Formats: sequence, C-alpha cells, structure tokens
Amino acid sequence: MRIVISGGGMVGLCTGMLLAKDGHEVTLIERDAAPPPDPEASWDSWERRGVNQFRLPHFFLSRFRSIAETELPRLTDALLTAGACRYNIVDNIPDEMKGGPRPEDVRFDAITGRRTVIESVTATVAEETPGLTVRRGAAVRGLITGTSSRDHVPNAIGVELDDGERIEADLVVDATGRRSPLPRWVADAGGAPAAEELEDSGFVYYGRHFRSSDGSLPMMIGPLKQEYGSISGLTLPADNGTWSVTIIASAKDAALRSLSDPDKWAKAIRSLPLAAHWIDAEPIDDGVAMMAKIEDRIRDFAPGGKPVATGVLAVGDSWSCTNPSLGRGASIGLMHAVLLRDVLRDQGDAGPWDLAAAWYEMTRDEMEPWYRTTLNYDRHRLAETHAIIAGEEFATSNEEWNANQAIVARSLESPDLLRANLEVAMVLRRSDEVSADPAIKGLLGGSALTIGQPPLGPSRAELLAAIS
Repeated sequence: MRIVISGGGMVGLCTGMLLAKDGHEVTLIERDAAPPPDPEASWDSWERRGVNQFRLPHFFLSRFRSIAETELPRLTDALLTAGACRYNIVDNIPDEMKGGPRPEDVRFDAITGRRTVIESVTATVAEETPGLTVRRGAAVRGLITGTSSRDHVPNAIGVELDDGERIEADLVVDATGRRSPLPRWVADAGGAPAAEELEDSGFVYYGRHFRSSDGSLPMMIGPLKQEYGSISGLTLPADNGTWSVTIIASAKDAALRSLSDPDKWAKAIRSLPLAAHWIDAEPIDDGVAMMAKIEDRIRDFAPGGKPVATGVLAVGDSWSCTNPSLGRGASIGLMHAVLLRDVLRDQGDAGPWDLAAAWYEMTRDEMEPWYRTTLNYDRHRLAETHAIIAGEEFATSNEEWNANQAIVARSLESPDLLRANLEVAMVLRRSDEVSADPAIKGLLGGSALTIGQPPLGPSRAELLAAIS
C-alpha cells in the first residue's frame, strides 16, 4: 500500500519502519524542520517544538525493548552504539530479596536514554530504512477525500499539506500524538465527531537531568518510582552516564509550587533518603523542567462499531494518552504500531470501511485495557495524594488498586510478588491481570487490603519544613 504517516515522533517513526519492512511504500510527514543531529549533540542543539516533553525525564521500559529487539533489531543495535543504557532492575536487587537470579529475569532488560538521544537515533535509522521516506518541515493541513461507501462518512485518499501540496495514498495514519488534529480533519471533511473521554490527569512534574564524571550511574537503593505520601520520586537511568530525577505532585498542591526553584527542589530531594544521592552530580540542564496540564484522553473513532471516517487510522497518543509518570507511552505506542502492521497483514485487502472497523475493534480489544488500568492507577493515586494533603486516611473498595498496593508493599517479602510488581511496572502484564492471577492471590493470602507501612521518607509536615 501507499501509506502516509503524519507525525515523526517515536511512534510515527517506529510505525513507518514496521510498515516499510512489510513492503509498504511509506511517506512520513513531520512538522519540525530540523533533521536529527548526532545523538550526543541532540541534548543541546535539537529543537522539537512539536514535542512539549522533549527534554523532560523519560524511561523506555522492558516492553519497548522486547518489541524493538524482535521487530526492529537495527534500532536497538544503534541505540546501544550511541550509548543508550541497557538496564535490568532485577540485577540491582540483592539475592536475599529476589531469591537469587532466574533465567527469565532477562525479560526485565530495558534499553533507555534521554528522549533527545533515543529519538535522534530512531530518526536516523528510520531515514535509512528502505521504503520509508521522511519529509521534515512539512505539515498536514487536512485530508483529501474521495468516493465513500457510506453517507456522511468521509473516505481519505491522501493528505493536503500546508503549502497546498497533495499526496495521494491508500491509507493515512495519524501519529501526531497528544495534540492530534484528526478530529478537526474529520470534521472539515464532513464526518461525525469521535466519542471522547477527556480529563486533566491532575499531576505536575518537576525534573532535572544529571551526568556523572566517569560514566557511572548512582547506586540503586530503592525502586525507580518511590511514593512518599503526597509526592512520588522518579530516579531514571539514561544514556552515556546521564540520568534524571523527578518529583511528581498534585497540580492542586499550592504548597509545593516552589519546587520550580532549583534550591527548593534540591532540598525536597535531599529529604528522600533513598533518592538523595542521585543529585550528587553536575546538572546538565539550566533549571527545573516543569510539565503540567497533562490530559488523560481516549478517542473512539468507531463508536458503536461505525467509523467516523475511513482511509485514515489513529495510532499511539493520537488514539489515547495518559499521565506519563508510569513511562508507558512509548511501550504502548509500539505495541499499537505492531498491531497496525498485523491488521494490515490480515485486512489490507479489505475495503476502507471494513479495514477501519477492524482496526478500531482490535484497538478496543487489545489496547484499551492498557489505557483503563493506567487510568485506574492515576485516579486512585491522585485521590490518595489529596487525602494525605488533607490529613485524611485514604481507602477504596477498588480491588485492582488494593491488590496491587499490597503487592508493592509486600514485594520484598516474596520473590514472586517482587517480579509480579516489576511485570506491571515494565508493561509486561497489566495490573488487572496480575491482581486476578490465582497464584498472586494465593501469595497474598487474602490480605490484599493490608497495605503495610509507607516507604522510608518524610511525612507531609517534614517535607514542607524541608522546603520552607
């Protein structure tokens, strides 16, 4: 097929490579004009105005590595050559806690790095992929439509660029991400609106990046994501001896807005005993990077099984996006890209209506559960945060939340619970699957509501005193 992809971020690039490898003729349109620089220079020189979190902390989870090594091995080889970090959290856990190493622990390997470095390498590999043409400095204005098999359902047969150029295609793929204009494109073509659920995730992020003098990483003496009452801390290894440290708080927590000040931010990190040593290095950014007003959103472009448009399909964040603190976006996006490749293998000869209906049905069946479990975590963690700020006890009857909180609290008591916890964290299994697993239920012994003691760290009052 002749396929046009709009959006040259991580999901768009990986989708383009997967489809080109399958023999399709793919043209990728990216609004930002600057070509990918040398990976190490990308941190200082590459401007990606279309990606608002470009220099914010990132971590590419084990699921991303697993799919990329299988489907795009040239990409993982190039990432490691550029200094990306191959990191296995289980390797850093004492044998007494993990019950010794297991052969299957290799599934927890992650290949990670700063977003600038990972994307510059991915873009370079994409541009070297036969059958894939990347056009930078161009933007899609809207859809070109042709004959439709259904009344009031536009059928895309290509795209029109901002400069008026028209590119015809057998299929248009929207990979423009969180800011996706696809609903507007469909409306402009005379189509009905997609069904949409939208709300602010409620979190704000305060992060910085650091670099060691010898290429080493700080010792891990706690989980990568640590919850300390009303805040969470993220300590994430990256590439070439760099890493990031982030505080996640409620966007409504006015008492913590001073964390945008580097000195106050450092005092807050110093109050976290398992993370304090991660800032004993030279920062490589100018100050604290902030991100707020991040939406949890999902769109159904085929409500009731009836596509609002044909000939154009949404993938990755263009379809759904969530709070990024769990780091799932790249993994879920790559899973979605592989699903698109597979649907085109099975349904590529179908008519536009049947292809769109099949795509959104598969998306609903295979991908939406990942969105729902992530949203379930977000909503309960935010409610817990607000309860702690108010000095109240947080309680819920939600079985998935309670079971997984118990798994986290007791993961150092049982090597199997430890690995179950990491399977969820690394997007290898969904939290609802783990909490319903009879083996996990047996290990919890019916005590899923017994959460245990909070992690070592400051109380709310001690945290506020530290930054006052």
